[in-house]
Amino acid sequence: MLRTYGRFALRRTGQALVVVLLAYLFTFFVISILPGDPITSTLRNPDNGFTEDDIARIVAYYGLDQPWWVQLGSSLGRFVVGDLGVSLRSNLPVGTLVLDALGSTLALAGAALLVAVVLAVVIAYGTQFLPPRFGQGALRSLPSLFLSVPNFVIGLLLIHVFAFGLGLFSMIDTETPWGTFFAAVALGIPVSAQLAEVLIASLDHESRQEYVAVARSRGLGQNALFLRHLVKPSALPTVTVLALIVGELLGGALITEAIFGRVGIGTLVEQAVASQDLPVLQAVVSLAAIVFVLVNLIADLAYPLLDPRVSIGSRGRTVAAPAAEEPAPLLREEVSIV
Repeated sequence: MLRTYGRFALRRTGQALVVVLLAYLFTFFVISILPGDPITSTLRNPDNGFTEDDIARIVAYYGLDQPWWVQLGSSLGRFVVGDLGVSLRSNLPVGTLVLDALGSTLALAGAALLVAVVLAVVIAYGTQFLPPRFGQGALRSLPSLFLSVPNFVIGLLLIHVFAFGLGLFSMIDTETPWGTFFAAVALGIPVSAQLAEVLIASLDHESRQEYVAVARSRGLGQNALFLRHLVKPSALPTVTVLALIVGELLGGALITEAIFGRVGIGTLVEQAVASQDLPVLQAVVSLAAIVFVLVNLIADLAYPLLDPRVSIGSRGRTVAAPAAEEPAPLLREEVSIV
């Protein structure tokens, strides 16, 4: 079993690397066809203060005077060894610029993910155990409401109430714990809707199973029933959705940073687009692709560990084992990483 899982993990890791490489190539070609000349618009801009020697050195480094295939080869070679290049706007290493901005964005995205998971679990738990007269129907409608309201609207409402009204945080310095919390709430509420919908559907399915009725007949409490019997089988589809919404979290973080005035990857991208700083743009897009693929890879590798009904085939593929009461032949079900 361990050897089979190792082959499965190796195969999935190889697929993830291919996806990252294709994302990098796609980004290179998209940025290459953008209108404008970075040499003229950026390097020869008097505001940037580049000398002719600086311009010649940067042009030679990136091969900007060479055909696109030469630029692609040199760019890909640097990317493989972790060299993200030099910014055309500030003449600083791109890796340094990204790392300086990454901390704030990761803190926001991580806090928003925590908010989304907590909201989704609370809503799903309430729909299972609260009596209908205490708002179970209203709880089931919350995910649709959350999904229909854009995060920038939620952000503006939170700023109006908690920054201008109650003064819990200042828009001058939004990097404070309260500022980060409310920015995470604005980002996490729409994201929680998808998690809550999937978790509610999974819990509804599991709660109708015979083993749940047997557990209740034996006097098992609601909390114990939820934690011991309902959470784990409902985790697999929830983890799948959780991995897929990482891209939404990253994209939403850029918008939320602009609303709350936070300095992060969003600010870096805005400046890079305005100045056609192609190395910075390519680095940010590639980083987002790596994070997305890595999270989906972790989720894919966790499937067989979360649900014993998911086994690994002889070719390293995940297959769904049949239920014990079904004599039907094994049904193979492919589980993708992205």
